[in-house]
Amino acid sequence: MPENFSLRTVHRYSAIVIIAFVALHLLNHLVGLAGQQQHIDFMAAIRPIYRNAVIEPLLLVCLVLQMATGLRIVIKGRRSRHGAIAWTQAFSGLYLIFFLLNHVLAVLAGRHILDLDTDFRFAAAGIHAPPFEWFFIPYYFLAVAALFTHLGCAAYWSLHSKNAAAGSIAFAVLIVSGIIFGGAIVAGLSGVLFDVEIPAEYLATYKF
Repeated sequence: MPENFSLRTVHRYSAIVIIAFVALHLLNHLVGLAGQQQHIDFMAAIRPIYRNAVIEPLLLVCLVLQMATGLRIVIKGRRSRHGAIAWTQAFSGLYLIFFLLNHVLAVLAGRHILDLDTDFRFAAAGIHAPPFEWFFIPYYFLAVAALFTHLGCAAYWSLHSKNAAAGSIAFAVLIVSGIIFGGAIVAGLSGVLFDVEIPAEYLATYKF
């Protein structure tokens, strides 16, 4: 029990730091629904907040702790986990681990190895480099849906004991929000909402 409590405590506190960054990142995508340049400009304006010698290492440490403790919690509870909400929380968490590991490594490689600006163009490039769109469209959509679903499960457990209806409503609202937001982000990245221009050096990373 103490080990389980410790895992969940570390998971919860690392999540607070990550959620602050994710909220800023999602706001960037929300602003970016107006256009590619708006997305790039807003990211350039907010980058100093998290891409600095203090916050960025802290964020990376929290991401590692979040993934490690999350995976341990899923494995540890596999025999005692019951009910649709509990399994939804586990599977959404596993997808987030998969996404974060891939996305963070890709961004770091893009910055430090490929010497690319990892802005909108970097995120959207895979969708505009056939046949990789078949991977990246569901990849991004499911990441946003999984994030909101995971938060919905946390809200459900937090509220359910006090008010079962409130817990169920919060769960449903967050899932629907994730589907809508995920669809909007993919629509923006794929060029459905506005014209998207991806420079050749970004597309070249998908040529073998």
